[in-house]
Amino acid sequence: MRRASPNDVRPVPVRAGIGLRGPHVPRVLAEKPPIPWLEVHSENYFAAGGAAHEALERIRADYPLSFHGVGLSLGSTDPLDPAHLQRLCEIVARYQPALVSEHLSWGGIDRMHWNDLLPLPHAREAATLLVARIHEVQEALGRQILVENISSYLRFHGEMSEADFVVDVVRRSGCGLLLDINNLYVNSVNHGIDALGYLEAMPRGSVAEIHLAGHTRRTGLPQPLIIDSHDDLVSDEVWALYECAVARFGPRPTLIEWDARLPSLDVLMEEAARANRRMEVSRARVA
Repeated sequence: MRRASPNDVRPVPVRAGIGLRGPHVPRVLAEKPPIPWLEVHSENYFAAGGAAHEALERIRADYPLSFHGVGLSLGSTDPLDPAHLQRLCEIVARYQPALVSEHLSWGGIDRMHWNDLLPLPHAREAATLLVARIHEVQEALGRQILVENISSYLRFHGEMSEADFVVDVVRRSGCGLLLDINNLYVNSVNHGIDALGYLEAMPRGSVAEIHLAGHTRRTGLPQPLIIDSHDDLVSDEVWALYECAVARFGPRPTLIEWDARLPSLDVLMEEAARANRRMEVSRARVA
């Protein structure tokens, strides 16, 4: 196994890619379909060897990569897990992905970990904690990371709006923003957030990547509730919000996320094509 060097980094193009999931790996290896770039979950490659690494070594030769983490628990008051951070550093050094990202959330405390991305209070104290921990991760990796806005189903009281909280963390830490449009739409319904106002609040230069996904709408409840389920096509409402985001920030590398009830690779590629068509419309308007 040859460790990649920083000169080996293949930039992620300003096109729409897909999240690579296990059932689709054989076809990607065999056929090399025309997908602009691929995202993988960082923690899936924390083991030292095995078939997953063998496949990713081959895939890396043909596709730019992005690593997306779910387990650093940036918002926890516990110290960062040194073993987790070390493994992340090792796989980033090994594969030199173009982008590395995590979430503005927490998921562990007192050595207990939940498989959830839990929300934080939108408070200055929480923002300051995140800034310090993002600095620690970026120093360990020797590169900028991106942080993703999360969906949530409850809200803590805080002295800032969600938009102001995200902007404060991004500006003070020097990280970039992975803007998840589906998460923003989910929170706009669940919590009454002004989605367009949220987009206007984000600094144009901070948005380095965009995520799109499907969701589930729960009915028969006292008030609307949307679950960020990643198990369906991107909704018309999210596509409309994506068009607004592209109009504000310009085209950005965009990822189609799909984690449950996984469809065929062709379905994911068609969703990516829909995003590409919207970016092309935006480019044409500017030209």
